[in-house]
Amino acid sequence: MTSTMFLVMDMLNDLVHANGAGAKTYVPQMAARDVMGRTRAAIDRARSAGALIGYVRVGFAPDYRDCPPSSPVFSKARDNGLFKLGTWGTEVHEQFSPAPEDFDFVKHRVSPFYGTALEPALRARGITRLVLSGVSTNGVVHAGAREAHDRDYDCIVLEDCCAGATAEEHENALRSMARFVAIRSSDEVDFAS
Repeated sequence: MTSTMFLVMDMLNDLVHANGAGAKTYVPQMAARDVMGRTRAAIDRARSAGALIGYVRVGFAPDYRDCPPSSPVFSKARDNGLFKLGTWGTEVHEQFSPAPEDFDFVKHRVSPFYGTALEPALRARGITRLVLSGVSTNGVVHAGAREAHDRDYDCIVLEDCCAGATAEEHENALRSMARFVAIRSSDEVDFAS
């Protein structure tokens, strides 16, 4: 039985698809470093090694009842029709094609742990190591890394499978996380360990 879960976080159409609302923000940063291709390759390697794959998606009810109106991150979601569960925007980008056995964790805040089924699933499967990727580096990846550390998980962030709104945001987040987790490129990680 594997002790590793690879979390692919917020790789949603709203954020990373060329026709998504975040196309002008994240897509150029991702294209410059081939984040999509590297993430696809990492998913394939993880799956081949027997690691579990978990997709984390931010999303809110169609009437946004669970969207915090005072949040600087999410307060504009309602006005712009973003992150509405059940729509194309909150689906995982087609390039990453979740398999039926993969986990799907829906979150309503930045952290992949807060108010989700992530930790119960990890505990039930005996997972001790998390490998993190996604958008944004300074958002969900950073929050996930810090919380994973505090919950005693061994944690690796795949720096080439993450992106921020700017290269500077990405680099700053990596520097900040390096105190708590291992920062690696995707080709350095053995998903079978």
